[in-house]
Amino acid sequence: MLSFVNDYSEGAHPAVLDAFVRTNLQQEPGYGDDAFCASAREKIRAACADPSADVFFLAGGTQTNQVVIDTMLAPYEGVVACETGHVSVHEAGAIEYTGHKVLTVPQHEGKMDAGELDAYVSTFFADENHDHMVFPGLVYISHPTEYGTLYTLQELKALREACDRHGLKLYLDGARLGYGLVAPGNDVTLADVARLTDAFYIGGTKVGALIGEAVVFPRRGMPAHFVTMVKQHGALLAKGRVLGIQFDVLFTDNLYTRIARNAITCADVLRAAFKEKGYRFLVENTTNQVLVVLDNERYESLRKVVATSYWERVDDTHTAVRFATSWATRMEDVEALVKLL
Repeated sequence: MLSFVNDYSEGAHPAVLDAFVRTNLQQEPGYGDDAFCASAREKIRAACADPSADVFFLAGGTQTNQVVIDTMLAPYEGVVACETGHVSVHEAGAIEYTGHKVLTVPQHEGKMDAGELDAYVSTFFADENHDHMVFPGLVYISHPTEYGTLYTLQELKALREACDRHGLKLYLDGARLGYGLVAPGNDVTLADVARLTDAFYIGGTKVGALIGEAVVFPRRGMPAHFVTMVKQHGALLAKGRVLGIQFDVLFTDNLYTRIARNAITCADVLRAAFKEKGYRFLVENTTNQVLVVLDNERYESLRKVVATSYWERVDDTHTAVRFATSWATRMEDVEALVKLL
């Protein structure tokens, strides 16, 4: 059975596995104080053009979002996200579980509009009863978004300016950041992300690592006692080297972005095939998530031979389906899917 269900079905890039084997018996301190984490931090700082950035490694995306958002907010604050944002929809209330409310604003193909954010926060503070309400304290976005769309550099700058006007922090979920950085039309660099946000993470789980995300706090912005709070969340790995080794490899010789290009190449072939055969897209994007609208009968037929992700119901007779490619997707599987179409 062909599988385009997600971008983390495979294990890890061979270079990562080789590094595990080569260093297996090397003794190192725990909790991220090892030589591999130290080396990876320096390479990530260089890639972000921020030698003062704090970098910390965590195991997974939901865990990272929960830990970072909880540690950056005061007890009376919530996080502002698009109504389709991952923390709002697909994290099982992980943010609310920490005592912070997710405050939602409209989405535009997955993206947040700076003007609407500005209006939302202005309206909050104009309410004379706002002391009885959850204060907006941090803005959550993802790049790429849930719909595989990308923020432009100008849109990121506008969000930064809106946050600055109201004293809000800006946090970017980079679960698929590697695919966004190499996508056609993207004008945002890793250095731009570091310059314009208060925190973000570089996704490894979906881009070549077995597990792991690298959290970056630009300009020495890590919350006080962050390691202690990570441990309170049950998220501190004793064998932190497992995460450091992977990012040390991924950020050597631009491996992270080099392998990400495979996903884009494969997605482009799929996109062209869908377009040629007259299929309709739910959203147009240039990243590794191809969102196609299928009539229900065709969807039921296709899912018997191809694993995909249900996305959303479009109407009574049509369903939006996601075909995801990854760093490890094989072109022969893409060609086989094209034939099936």
